[in-house]
Amino acid sequence: MRITLHQLRLLLAVAREGGISRAAQRLHLAQPTLSAQLRQLADQVGLPLYEVIGRQLHLTPAGEALAGSAARLERELDELEELLAELRGDTGGRLRLAVVSTAETFIPRLLGDFRRARPAIQVSLAVLNRQAVVERLADNRDDLYIMSKPPADQALAQHRFLRNPLVVIAPADHPLARRPRVQAAELAAEEFVLREAGSGTRQAAEAFFAAQGLALQPRLELGSNEAVKQAVAGGLGISVLSAHALGAQTDELAVLAVDNTPIPTFWQVVYPAGKRLTPLAQSFLGFLEGRAAQIEQAAEARLQLARAWARAS
Repeated sequence: MRITLHQLRLLLAVAREGGISRAAQRLHLAQPTLSAQLRQLADQVGLPLYEVIGRQLHLTPAGEALAGSAARLERELDELEELLAELRGDTGGRLRLAVVSTAETFIPRLLGDFRRARPAIQVSLAVLNRQAVVERLADNRDDLYIMSKPPADQALAQHRFLRNPLVVIAPADHPLARRPRVQAAELAAEEFVLREAGSGTRQAAEAFFAAQGLALQPRLELGSNEAVKQAVAGGLGISVLSAHALGAQTDELAVLAVDNTPIPTFWQVVYPAGKRLTPLAQSFLGFLEGRAAQIEQAAEARLQLARAWARAS
């Protein structure tokens, strides 16, 4: 067989995108050109590589085997590029990150700081919901993954690097907003605006209230922190949100002084157990750990400001 790396990368793109047309768009190829390349690869292998059932593309066992080899080769080449760059004394390289959407409040800024110190590097940042990040983690598609609730069914290396306190927020005119103390039981009748099922924030909130013998009453499920804040400000319910996501305090939101809050959770950097980190990924991990205290102080300052504003209103 005369299989080329180019052909394997085309098949890998189809596997990742879930279809030929989406893969062709991402690769900036005409769909007939991509289809012809895949047919040629299948002829060389002597086996079909995929089948379409109900307009859904599925890789055959042969296709899965080739795509798996393609992914391993891609990682090996990336590691080789990093190693050669290090031996040459270059400061370049490629860093691939996948983070849950809540982390968008601080990760892009940190990446900017990191890249200013190493301007030659290339960065790929995927900001997704938790389920999508977990899927990328299972496929080992990135160098590092950042989330607060890693999946329990995967063998992972995990590094806690930052506290992620969760607070209960409400509209500024909510009757409990000016109370110096609120018991969790007082929220039993409240309707909640929550992140999507399966998100780390949602899981932590449900576990916290379940420990108090309470079940949350979701009125809305939303896929971003900004949408949650806007819904709460609009009077659609109360919510649980990361202190990192509070942003600048406005007169529309208040942080409730609920007993035993903030709910303690942690941001973690994770990657598959046994994975060899590139020198660049190792450097970024150390950079995150070095900046953790500064980020925590900023989040605590926002939280104290929000509480002071609620008491003064």
